[in-house]
Amino acid sequence: MTGFAKLAQVEGKLLLRDPGAIFSMAVPLFILVIFGSGTGPGDTALPSMSMTLAVGLVGLYMVPTTLATYRERGILRRMSTTPVSPLALLSVQLILQLVFALLASVLLVMVSVVVFQAALPASVAAMSAAFLLGASAIFAIGLLIAATAATGRAANGVGVLLYFPLAFLGGLMQPVESMPETLAAIGGFTPLGLFRQAIHDAWSGAATQPLPLAIMAVYALVIGFVAARFFRWE
Repeated sequence: MTGFAKLAQVEGKLLLRDPGAIFSMAVPLFILVIFGSGTGPGDTALPSMSMTLAVGLVGLYMVPTTLATYRERGILRRMSTTPVSPLALLSVQLILQLVFALLASVLLVMVSVVVFQAALPASVAAMSAAFLLGASAIFAIGLLIAATAATGRAANGVGVLLYFPLAFLGGLMQPVESMPETLAAIGGFTPLGLFRQAIHDAWSGAATQPLPLAIMAVYALVIGFVAARFFRWE
């Protein structure tokens, strides 16, 4: 087994034991049950909302908290003296967190479809593209928090405080139609709002809009670059 594979195995076990993983799964599931009880068969909004909730929590809560904690405890510094570099640990963490977000999304979608009879996705290809771009944008913000937060606790606080306003503006706390027009317009350009809308369009079979995908790609590239520029290994 290579060093990278061994590292992935160890970090995967730690991720599954992390209480944050339970939190990131339980909160979207709880909100799903609340919203799902009021929907009818064939609904397409519920799955997109569920996926956005899950990816948002992983990207804005788990990613920055884990990485900032590793730096705070000197784990990244100590790894610089071993054959496994800090960059390898960072790469493994991002891959595992992305896989966890995907698995959480799949579980929530299954509950939406099986329990609440939500519609099946109309375009898996469009949904996959929206998921990858949206997750990249949201994870980039998580990396920026991790890069600038002094401690794991600070990263945790910033991530949670940022998550709920973005979730509200993105139409995850209430339908966009019931929001004031100004807030709804602003929310449509936030990472969570763009992600939710892109997933919803793919799920419902609406024509893929290139602008939301392009904006998410810009978020991922620009914020990811800034995060990499300011990320401190120790």
